[in-house]
Amino acid sequence: MIDAVPMTQPPETITATSPRVMCDGASGIRGAAPSALGHPRVWLEIDGRGHVDCPYCDRRFELAGGAAH
Repeated sequence: MIDAVPMTQPPETITATSPRVMCDGASGIRGAAPSALGHPRVWLEIDGRGHVDCPYCDRRFELAGGAAH
């Protein structure tokens, strides 16, 4: 018998042009009303590491030209 391995996608990575980013979990989903399919809107600050992860959906925001790039 072969054990089933779940096929999960890694969290989405978004390149940002500003160190302050907003995430609602639904941005970029075509036809989705804001937060209808996502989570509460949160504002995040990209720090010296060059990235920040959303505490709700694990999306990673990387600052263009920052330490992560």
